[in-house]
Amino acid sequence: EDGPENTCFIHLTLLPYIATAGELKTKPTQHSVKELREIGIQPDILLCRTDRFLTPDIKGKIALFCNIERDAVITAKDVESIYEVPLLFHQEGLDEKIVEKLNIWTGAPRLEIWKKIVKTTRNPKRNTTIAIVGKYIDLEDSYKSLNEALFHGGLANDASVTLKFVDSEQIEQNGADRSLRDVRSILVPGGFGSRGIEGKIEAIRYSREKRIPFLGICLGMQLAVIEFARNVCKLKGAHSTEFDAKTRYPVICLLTEWIDPRSKTVQKRDESAAKGGTMRLGAYPCKLAKKSRAYEAYKKIEISERHRHRYE
Repeated sequence: EDGPENTCFIHLTLLPYIATAGELKTKPTQHSVKELREIGIQPDILLCRTDRFLTPDIKGKIALFCNIERDAVITAKDVESIYEVPLLFHQEGLDEKIVEKLNIWTGAPRLEIWKKIVKTTRNPKRNTTIAIVGKYIDLEDSYKSLNEALFHGGLANDASVTLKFVDSEQIEQNGADRSLRDVRSILVPGGFGSRGIEGKIEAIRYSREKRIPFLGICLGMQLAVIEFARNVCKLKGAHSTEFDAKTRYPVICLLTEWIDPRSKTVQKRDESAAKGGTMRLGAYPCKLAKKSRAYEAYKKIEISERHRHRYE
């Protein structure tokens, strides 16, 4: 507000390669810039999405007909991994051009970590296959945050992580061995609803008996408790009241805040009514048993972790 602002308008455009003609077509880019200029917008930089690097002649042609500087025509080439994008744009000079247009100062870019990530993705020292057992596997992005977390875990260990998405309902029909025999570890994520639950429990049993590393997140952890109660503690029919309100062994049930201490009954019996804004949120204190794996991990008895759940 104290003076003129420096701006940088970057326009992303498509530069198709026509195989039969053996050339890149610049007309779509020229026309898109023409349309922008007709409404009073002049791009400072063009990101040209294409499957190959642009030659100096192509960049010169685009710069001439779009009225921008030649070094402002940037190749936005298709890459195998999104982690290659920063390196590619640096190679094309995009970062320097933005700094120039904004008239700001910055230190030299530090790209060592990006280079290490790309090197690991291309040439990992080891590889592993992890099964994600769920019921939304037809849309893999349903577990996008988990996918990326596992991928990043691989990067930290110089490993390539292959994810195998396994439908828990298929495990119910065909057993766990057919779907999980070729994996190195198993993850059961969170979720809601009873569909596919027994398949997830079977996958957990399989991982315990075969001594395959297992991670249960939210519902996945609750199902691990159920599996252990049923098959190790021999509590036949043990379940969560989310799925079986009349189970004899409710090893997972609604939060104790829902229990009326006078009648020892759940205040809201209607399961659908027990939803909405009823989750426990935020940090929650927990006391660990000293002879436990959890204590080995944390190295202390009292911990505090964030939670978002309504069953425990």
